Amino acid sequence: MREMINMIVVLTVLTTISGGLLAAVKSKTEVQIENQVLKFQKAPAIKGIFPETTNDPLAERFNVKGENLELQVFPGKLSDGSKAVAFETSGTGFGGSIGLMVGISLETDTIVGVRVTTHSETPGIGSRAKDNLSFVTQFAGKGLDTNFSVKADGGAIDAMSGATVTSKAVSVAANQAKEIYRTLKPEIVKQMN
Repeated sequence: MREMINMIVVLTVLTTISGGLLAAVKSKTEVQIENQVLKFQKAPAIKGIFPETTNDPLAERFNVKGENLELQVFPGKLSDGSKAVAFETSGTGFGGSIGLMVGISLETDTIVGVRVTTHSETPGIGSRAKDNLSFVTQFAGKGLDTNFSVKADGGAIDAMSGATVTSKAVSVAANQAKEIYRTLKPEIVKQMN
């Protein structure tokens, strides 16, 4: 019985020390990780959506809170004088979550562009969603009344050949983005002014 108590005490001490070390490492690296995600995932996507802005969307980013939702918003002042915002949503693909940065014009409520930020899809098949501009440009210029589902599901988007699950995941993320935008637009506009 004594050996069992000793073993429980030793395991408790080791678990506590390990948990404390992991928490310390996480808190020390959290800012660095966020900066790396911004630099290597979100920044290229935003640059693809807003190729010519008169501001720096990364530097001017802000958070918007809604019911059960906090959203990081990247404001873009476009070269034609109009304003747009970009934010990230996600859908579940074949290999896991697919992050989608969606840019929406504040004046016209239309999609400016979309870009895939992250994915765990099969290389050469589902991963094409990130690099296949003919797929992601289908969203540009469409109003928020558009059904962004793939055509096989009654929507307006052509799926990528051989990557239907990935195409559906991107479509789910785009449909989710329009609902989030509709819900949070008043707060976004308030923070943009």
